[in-house]
Amino acid sequence: MKGGRRDQFFFCLLEQHGEESRWFLRSLLQVKDEEGLSGDEAIRAWIEKYEVMKMVLDFPLSQAACATCLLDCPGSANCPEPSVKEVRRQMKSILDHDESLRQENPKKYEQDRNSDDLFDYGRNIISLPATNYMLTRSFKRRLKKGFIPYWNRALDFWVWCLYYNQLLDLFNFSFDSFGNTSLMVQSRFSYLRRHFPDELSLFEANGSIVLIELLRAGVLLKRDILNMADMELGVEARIDIIKKIEKSCNIFIYDHDLELLVRNPRAFDSFLLAVAGKNKLQGLSKELPDWTRPREINFIAPTFSEA
Repeated sequence: MKGGRRDQFFFCLLEQHGEESRWFLRSLLQVKDEEGLSGDEAIRAWIEKYEVMKMVLDFPLSQAACATCLLDCPGSANCPEPSVKEVRRQMKSILDHDESLRQENPKKYEQDRNSDDLFDYGRNIISLPATNYMLTRSFKRRLKKGFIPYWNRALDFWVWCLYYNQLLDLFNFSFDSFGNTSLMVQSRFSYLRRHFPDELSLFEANGSIVLIELLRAGVLLKRDILNMADMELGVEARIDIIKKIEKSCNIFIYDHDLELLVRNPRAFDSFLLAVAGKNKLQGLSKELPDWTRPREINFIAPTFSEA
């Protein structure tokens, strides 16, 4: 549902077949507010019709620390919230280590920095988190900008450390909880969730992170992802990616659903969220540290078996 007020939304339902590990794409819901039922009613009706028990969405299900804080605020820089303090401690530790390397041998530091900036076909940074090698200039700038408790969640820093360089390299964006989510959509979903069944569990995921993990596992190639942004190659790239996911994750997709996934990027994104949810059910997801408040955000970073 991430996006603007007038965007169309897609909901994708994967269902496991009996006791087998075979999965089926059972339903694709395209929400158009101007047709028939209102979008809100259509979503609720779809959940009830298919008895949906777990739902994964692509925008924040929790607020930043400031939004729920009742303290007499000491100011952003002195925020006493434990998750904020831990994030800032870790950010300072990373930057202090980088500065110590620079001071120990400035000449070598600059040489390594310049070498790191060069494009090297033999280096695969996809498998490495942002903190496992010399800080890139872009990631260092991100850390120096700091952490804003009224805009960022602790989850943001966790994602930066694992995916910052890859997100920038492959998708040209940085993960920010509220960076490209409209207030209208958040307000709409706050209303919607009050009408969902009590037994419906909600989770959060990010389609780009799903693609990165598929790339790390060798299910996808880098060109598969890069071609998605090409006007002419985008459709073909989505076909290739879906076919590889079908084979790797043992998912069956009917032809008429496949056509919709391929032709509409929003439907494709919804499919990626469903794959993340499937992996969560199977215990194939990264464990978030306690300081990210995982029970509150229910964020899924899926893992995949190597191809």
